[in-house]
Amino acid sequence: MSKTLQYSGTRNQGLTPTHLRSILAELSVGSATLPPERELVETLGVPRSRLRRVLAEMREGGHLPPAQVGRRSNRENSIQTEGLAKLANPTDVIELRLILEPQFARLAAVRASSLEIARITRAAQSSPDENYGAGDLIFHLEIASATRNALGREFYNILRQVGADARVRLPARRPMCSNHRKIRDAEHMRIARAIADRDAELAEVSMRGHLARVQAVVMERISTDTSDLSNQAATASGD
Repeated sequence: MSKTLQYSGTRNQGLTPTHLRSILAELSVGSATLPPERELVETLGVPRSRLRRVLAEMREGGHLPPAQVGRRSNRENSIQTEGLAKLANPTDVIELRLILEPQFARLAAVRASSLEIARITRAAQSSPDENYGAGDLIFHLEIASATRNALGREFYNILRQVGADARVRLPARRPMCSNHRKIRDAEHMRIARAIADRDAELAEVSMRGHLARVQAVVMERISTDTSDLSNQAATASGD
């Protein structure tokens, strides 16, 4: 019997994201994987879009393991990611994303179903109170899924898990400039529209441009953080 059956009575209660997070956290305790999305949607009576946003937010925050593709266990994936995280840095992650994701966008423009395109377009839009990282992750995962390339999707899941590791990830800066979100959302929408128009070349170019900007931000952050550390060291030494 599925673990989600104990929550079937919640269908008519209009689960809020907070309640949904609590249920998902409880379901994940002692389990290698969560039940399939379809089962969660049907049993809990929540929209798939809401479920995916909460899942992405929890994964982004490290409260759940990344989405799995195929039959590999979370334990195996964690061991593999653990080793990669020891080797990687933020530059490695964004460089590999620049190699993979423009081609993912091209494939999605050719292969995505109308339902997948609708999900990509919906994920390209965010609200000011939405978790920035979770919304970003949803959008890029939707495109990776729409490629219909299971191996590529698996590689991408591992890449994003490595990138989210505390040893690799750059710490978030607060408060975040609202203009930064507007720019990101505009770029996401440009990619989504190209995919919806089946314009593979524009989808690829738009994704590459988007990630090139992200790369510039990453490099600027690394440079600034390095400079700050040098200044702190000089101050501490009395120079």
